[in-house]
Amino acid sequence: MIARTLACMLLSGWLCLAAQARDYRFSDAHLHYVDFFQETEGMPALIKAMDDAGVEHSMISGIPVAKKWHEDEPKRPRYYAGDDADAYWYSATDTYVAAALEKLPAEQRKRFHPFLSGFNPVDKNAVSHIERMLELNPGLWQGIGEVFTRHDDLTALTSGDTPRANNEAMTRIYHLAAERDMPVLLHSNITSKRERNPLYLAEIEEPLRNHPHTRFIWAHAGSSAEIHRHQTQMDFLLPVLTRLLVDYPNLYVDLSWSVLEPYLLDEQGVPRQEWVALVERYPDRFMLGSDVVGRFGSLGEQMHGFRPFLDALPEDVANKVARDNFLAVLPKGKK
Repeated sequence: MIARTLACMLLSGWLCLAAQARDYRFSDAHLHYVDFFQETEGMPALIKAMDDAGVEHSMISGIPVAKKWHEDEPKRPRYYAGDDADAYWYSATDTYVAAALEKLPAEQRKRFHPFLSGFNPVDKNAVSHIERMLELNPGLWQGIGEVFTRHDDLTALTSGDTPRANNEAMTRIYHLAAERDMPVLLHSNITSKRERNPLYLAEIEEPLRNHPHTRFIWAHAGSSAEIHRHQTQMDFLLPVLTRLLVDYPNLYVDLSWSVLEPYLLDEQGVPRQEWVALVERYPDRFMLGSDVVGRFGSLGEQMHGFRPFLDALPEDVANKVARDNFLAVLPKGKK
C-alpha cells in the first residue's frame, strides 16, 4: 500500500513537471485592434505584446460599433456601458485594420489574420458591403466577425433593430462566407442575464443546421461576463454545447473572455474535468483568444491564464487548442 502511494505521488510529480516544461506557442483567435471609440495603442504595442506572450499568430478585427459621446453627457465615457448613450454601426473600423496591416513588413503581416466586422447585421445590404470590401482589398480578409448579435447591454444600447444570428441579413452573409471559404466569428449569447435556460439557443443553432458548409466560431461559447454577474454559472451550458458539437461539425468554440472562469477552471483555479474531457473528445474544435480591445497590455495575462487548463490536456491536444486549431479554420492557403 505504501509502495503504491509513493508510486502515485512520484507519477503525479512527474506529470506536474512535464506540464510545467511545456513551451506553448499561441494563436490569438479573438483580438480587436480598436476599442469602442475606434482608438488603439497601435501596431508597435500590439506586436510587442504578442512577442512577449509567445503569440505567433493573431486574428485581428475592428469593433463594428462606435460608442457615442452624447451631447448631454459632461464626461466622455470610457466603455460602451459607461452611460446610457447609444452605439451605432461603424463600417470604417475595417479600413483602420487594413491600413495598419498594409504598413507592416511582409514577415510581420503574415502573423495577422484579419476578419471583416464593420457592417450592420440587421441590414440585408450588408452582404453587398462585405463583397465590396473584399474587392477593395483582394486577398486581405480571411474571416468575418466578430459579428455582434445578442451581446448583453450592448444590444439594447445599439441603435436600430435587435440583431439575431438567424436573421435574413446574416443568412446572406453565411452563404457568402461558404462561397469564399471564410469562417464566421459570432457573438450570440445563449441566454439573457436572468433566464436560467438557453433562451436564445435557436438563434445560433438554426445557422449551424441551415449552413453546414459555413464554419462558425462561437465567441465565448455563448457566455458573457454580464450573464455571470447575474447568475454566476450556467449549468446548462456544458450539456448544450456537447450536443451542438455532436450535431454540427461546422461548429468551433472560442474560449476567450468569460469561459476560462467559471467554466474551464473552478474557484481554486483547478481545471474542471468535465471540460477537459469535452476538449479531449473534440480536440480540433476549440481555440483560445485574448479578446483585448484596442489596448494590449493584458494580452499575455489573458493568453497565459489558460495554461492550467492546457496543462491538464494531453500535450498534443493542448498544442492544437493553444495554436493550431485557429489556423486550421482559416481559408485554404491562408494557414
